[in-house]
Amino acid sequence: MKKIVIITDVWYPQVNGVMTILEKTIELLEKKGFIVTVIHPGLFKTIPMPFYSEIRTPLFSRNKIKQILKKENPDHIHIITEGMLGLNTRSICNKYNLKFTSSYHTHFPEYLKIRSGTGLFYDSVYKYLRWFHNASVKTMVATEDLKNELQERGFNDLVIWPCAVDTDFFVKSKNNTININFQKPVFFYLGRVAEEKNIEEYLKCHLPGTKLVIGDGPERKKLEKQYGGKAIFIGYKKGKELVDLISLCDVMVFPSRTDTFGLTIIEAMSCGIPVAAHDVMGPRDIISSGVDGFLDEDLVKAATKCLTLSGENCRNKAMNYSWDNSVESLISNLTQI
Repeated sequence: MKKIVIITDVWYPQVNGVMTILEKTIELLEKKGFIVTVIHPGLFKTIPMPFYSEIRTPLFSRNKIKQILKKENPDHIHIITEGMLGLNTRSICNKYNLKFTSSYHTHFPEYLKIRSGTGLFYDSVYKYLRWFHNASVKTMVATEDLKNELQERGFNDLVIWPCAVDTDFFVKSKNNTININFQKPVFFYLGRVAEEKNIEEYLKCHLPGTKLVIGDGPERKKLEKQYGGKAIFIGYKKGKELVDLISLCDVMVFPSRTDTFGLTIIEAMSCGIPVAAHDVMGPRDIISSGVDGFLDEDLVKAATKCLTLSGENCRNKAMNYSWDNSVESLISNLTQI
C-alpha cells in the first residue's frame, strides 16, 4: 500500500474549512488503500501564533518530523500549511532531496493585513509564501481563479485540487428536530466569527425577518454585544443539528472578501439554500449569479434577490463538488510527479 505523510499546522480543536478538508480527505485516502500519517501540532508543545491565536505554533518540532519521515519512508509527502511544521518539513525535504507537494488554502497576507491593521508586511508575506511553495514539486489550489492570481505573483507549478461537499449529509431536513419559529425570511452566516470574515458588514445589513450567526471565534463576544439585538448568535453547531438549522433558513450571506474558496457556500447550496456574496475570489468561482445565488457589492440587494431563487438549482450546483472527485484529483496530483 502507498504511504503518504500529511503535514498540517491546522488541527483540532480548530473548526474551519481546512480542518473539514483534512478530515474527509484522510478518511477517503484510507478507504482507497493509502496508509496516512499526519504530522500535526498535537504532537508537540505549542504557543499561540501572533495575530492568529486560534492557530498554535509548535516548538522544537524539527527532529521529530525528521524521525517520522525516516520511520515511515513515505511514497508521498504533502504539506497542507505554511506554518512552523510546514517550514521544518520543507527544510528537511530540501536537505535530503525528498520530493514534496504543498497546498495553498489560505490568503494569509490578506488575513494579516486585516488583523494587524497594517499592510506593512503584505508584500513580505507573499514573498515568503512564494519562496515556500516554489520549492515543492506541485502546489495545489482550489480554483482556476486562485491559480491565475498566484501565477501572476510568481508562483510555479500550480495544479487544481477541487474542494468538495458531502451531499449525502448536507441535505435539507424533512424531519427537523429544531422547534424554533424564526420570523421569516431567515438569513444566516455560517463559519468562523473572525475579523477577516467581514461579518460586521452582514450584521449591519437592514434585512427583513431574522439574521442568524452560526459559528464561533475570537470576534463573537464583541459582535454579540454590539449586534445582539439585531441578530441571533447561535454558536458552533455540527452534525444533524447544523443541517436542521440550515434547513430552517432561506438565504446564506457570505460577506468575506478574503476566502480562496468558501466551503460553507457549497454546504448551504447542498441544502438547497441560495447564497448572497460579493463578486470576489471564492464566491464567484462557485455562484452562478441569478441561478443559485447573487453576487453584488450591495449584500442587502443580493440577499433579497436570493429569495426568488430555486432551491433545486442550488442543490444541482453542489452536486458538482463530490468528495470522490476531489480525492481522485489529489491522488492524480501526487502520482504524476
